[in-house]
Amino acid sequence: MKTKISNILLLMAISVLFIACNNAADKNQEEKQELTEMQKLVNNYAEVELTADLSHLSNNQKEMLKKLIEVADIMEELFWKDAIGDKQKFLDEIQDEDAKQYARINYGAWDRLNGNEPFIEGFGAKPLGANYYPQDITEEEFEAFADPNKNSWYTLIRRNEEGNLICVWYHQEYAAEIEKAATLLEEAAELAEDDGFRTYLKFRAMALRTDEYLSSDLAWMDMKDNKIDFVVGPIESYEDGFKGIKAAHSGQILVKDLVWSENISRFTALVPDLQQSLPIADLYKNADAKHEKSDKENDAPTGDMNVYNVIYYGGDCNAGSKNIAINLPNDPRVHSAKGSRKLQLKNAMQAKFETILVPIADLLIDETQLKHVKFEDGFFQNVMFHEVAHGLGVKYVVDGSMSVREALESYYSPIEEAKADIAGLYMVTTLYEMGEFPEKDLMDNYVTFLAGIFRSVRFGVASSHGKANMLEFYYLKDKGAFTRNAETGKYAVNLDIMKEAVAEMVNDIIVIQGDGNKAAAKQWIDTKSAVGEELQKDLDRIADAGIPKDIVFKQGVAVLGL
Repeated sequence: MKTKISNILLLMAISVLFIACNNAADKNQEEKQELTEMQKLVNNYAEVELTADLSHLSNNQKEMLKKLIEVADIMEELFWKDAIGDKQKFLDEIQDEDAKQYARINYGAWDRLNGNEPFIEGFGAKPLGANYYPQDITEEEFEAFADPNKNSWYTLIRRNEEGNLICVWYHQEYAAEIEKAATLLEEAAELAEDDGFRTYLKFRAMALRTDEYLSSDLAWMDMKDNKIDFVVGPIESYEDGFKGIKAAHSGQILVKDLVWSENISRFTALVPDLQQSLPIADLYKNADAKHEKSDKENDAPTGDMNVYNVIYYGGDCNAGSKNIAINLPNDPRVHSAKGSRKLQLKNAMQAKFETILVPIADLLIDETQLKHVKFEDGFFQNVMFHEVAHGLGVKYVVDGSMSVREALESYYSPIEEAKADIAGLYMVTTLYEMGEFPEKDLMDNYVTFLAGIFRSVRFGVASSHGKANMLEFYYLKDKGAFTRNAETGKYAVNLDIMKEAVAEMVNDIIVIQGDGNKAAAKQWIDTKSAVGEELQKDLDRIADAGIPKDIVFKQGVAVLGL
């Protein structure tokens, strides 16, 4: 009897142990699955080694690059403060290494390519104003705040001991980092061999110390022969989702591609003609001339265009989706005086084309039109004229009372990005009809543009570029500019219809901008920037195919051989 009881007890013990082991195995499997899902997020970014041929640079120029990288790293740290505040405290609280890696890519706990949804447990919605404003600020409180500096691109809004709002200049809040960066810029200037670049670096150092950027922006526009360029400081305002005005810190180092720059230089002289060719009323073509700071009617300066290989990203330009072209400065006073510079980042552009856009096209573009998905005659041109198009249209509302950016506030960026996309494609068409591209097939640009929409909508509604591409997709779809085969799920361009739709969309956008119609911009974005069911299925197919959303860089002094 005792033996029988003992056997029963032994069986019970084995059963308990078996159940415990199974529970532990299930828990381990769940944890493993969670890590796998986080790794999938990390894998949304394909790693690219960021290099360029530096053999034509002197030893002094190479030493200068090292100092510029140090400055870019300071901008990196300042952007963390822009985005979230205390970087180290935030990262130390994350135990999972994959989550920590993804947090570094996103500069926070919110997925920039998924509508800023939190991907770490315990975090709620991303604050609209990032770290530029108190998290509890309201629209009414900001509007009632009487400080004239509240709308500056270079002030933080904080609370004093009494809880009242105050303005703090960047150079005051970040005094130690700013002084170190400015000193390094001055040291780099001593190593510069181009007079214009040397002057710019010195002026930029002064700008960081004072938050007065106009002189350095003008100096940047005056550079013509520099082989190295450095886009540095608080620049774009995408991070500010509350008012769309606070500039984020960024540092991007570029090396000019002399051959490709020469190939596109002729287009600069054509920009005034392109402005006048826009399919809009004359009222909007010449609206900026009504503003007191615009000095020339019908003959505004155009700036220049050049092609570069980018060798370092730091801060805002490195967050989430990476920029592949630049159109700066943003200050409309500079546009009036000197135009803007359009910089094409060829190596980053080609990396995205080959790694992301071509696989997407293979999946979603009709086989009969795949031959039109091209880099130089399609993607590169579309991106280049996107940047040119930022300088077209209007910068001030038609009554001259304020800038379009001030009028549209947080709705400015997606509307402006949509304008640049669509007006850029319109410009390519115009140049083709002018005989500037005698050997090209215009379908290359249009089919590549359509494939590019599927690439960019994956940036999500938290991205101005993502929203812009959604506006474009549904506008063109509603006009019949492309068709989708229900059986294959593949898309084909209807060229003649799409050309007409592009012209109509250019007009619609510039009228909203010229009228300063914030209500119309809001209504359009609110109703047409969400992904519909059919499109979501196509985006799911892209994701299931393992096609990355964007790229992340292996970069630095060692990678460059410095």
